[in-house]
Amino acid sequence: MKVIQLHTNESALIKRALKNNRDAQHTLFEEHAPKMLSVCRYYIKDLQQAEEAMLNGFLKVFTGLKGYRNEGSFEGWIRRIMVRESISYLRSKKTFEFPVEDLVTEDDSHNNIEVDMGVAEIQQLIDNLPEGYKMVFIMYAVEGYKHHEIAEMLNISEGTSKSQLFKARKLLQVKIKELNKTSYDTN
Repeated sequence: MKVIQLHTNESALIKRALKNNRDAQHTLFEEHAPKMLSVCRYYIKDLQQAEEAMLNGFLKVFTGLKGYRNEGSFEGWIRRIMVRESISYLRSKKTFEFPVEDLVTEDDSHNNIEVDMGVAEIQQLIDNLPEGYKMVFIMYAVEGYKHHEIAEMLNISEGTSKSQLFKARKLLQVKIKELNKTSYDTN
């Protein structure tokens, strides 16, 4: 019963927000901003720039609220806007590219890497990926997009999406191995 009540409250908030009720808009913002900042932060390394993208995203949420059709979750709808806004922000700053050079690494086909890292360390490793790798990795591994969706959103081929994901995973494996080696010094 509580779940229905929460949904009813959100539906009522959305209806009020559609009528430009600032209190309802503020409540929706307060409810969803922390998660949406995390979404933007996945893509954008700098926190202030991620906040800027999030705020631009919420502007689009409230100006395009009539486009929400109550199909799926409202949070999911907002999340898609935030992903697209983060990509647009990075495009406007021209900070990402999709490198095509071969990544030279050891062949590690079994992917059995023991990881003893915190979330902040993992986020830092992801932040240090080349922007193209990072974006595809997050869209696929975190957001759950399929390669054809990523290709469409980023205006790249499906093969490029798959290649960027492969290279991102390999680079992360190398970096994790390096960290594990220095942390545990296996001499």
